[in-house]
Amino acid sequence: MTKSGRLLNGNGEHTMAVSDLHKSFGDTAVLRGVSLDFADEAVTTILGPSGTGKSVLIKHLVGLLEPDAGEVRVFGQDIWSISEAERYEIRKRFGVLFQDGALFGSMNIYDNVAFPLRKHTDMTEDAIAEAVMPAMQEVGLEAALSRYPPEISGGMRKRAGFARALVTNPDIVLFDEPDSGLDPVRTSLLCDLILQVHREHGGTYLLVTHDISTAKKVSDYVGLIWKGEVVHYSGAEEAFASQDPFVRQFLAGDSAGPLGMD
Repeated sequence: MTKSGRLLNGNGEHTMAVSDLHKSFGDTAVLRGVSLDFADEAVTTILGPSGTGKSVLIKHLVGLLEPDAGEVRVFGQDIWSISEAERYEIRKRFGVLFQDGALFGSMNIYDNVAFPLRKHTDMTEDAIAEAVMPAMQEVGLEAALSRYPPEISGGMRKRAGFARALVTNPDIVLFDEPDSGLDPVRTSLLCDLILQVHREHGGTYLLVTHDISTAKKVSDYVGLIWKGEVVHYSGAEEAFASQDPFVRQFLAGDSAGPLGMD
């Protein structure tokens, strides 16, 4: 059993892993043999410059993109060796926070958070309210239930997106650039919230970002992707103490070094 009471895979595999993953769009190779075995019940951050394939990796993990080669294994299954219906069931065990929150502008915040439950379950409205309200309280938005996305700040939209990602009690939560568009103070507050929720609920969390402060604050494990390849993957303490020139340059934000300007 995990600390949150969830059973891990009986075959000893981690909940989520990719092996020798390749993906190209036209003549552009985005992922070039990426292999990562994500730690269960931990927060892993994948770092890398813009355009290195971080968001493409997330889309593979939730089965929105099919790899050109390699495997994506979730809950012990290669998700492209099973049916679309089976993939759909696996997706329901994910929560995803997209860069902009991906809220529906025509729905108020309550209805945005309730949307996954209405779409994927047969829960009654009373049962949905019993799930939505704690999620809203957890992210500090209980006073914004009736407001619409254009009426709230970017930070509040991120928190609403996080509440929606949590409302189904997922085993895996993915964050695609959660700090994008936020100022340093709101980024720090969001990081605090991610850590608080993970401590209380557990689960396998994966963030992709290029923000070093976010990685330092939330990570148990850190990976660095450069030109579609994994150049480092380790515990966070080891990563930030690494003497590897690629890792040191990126984590220091230094423009002079092997990463160059390309």
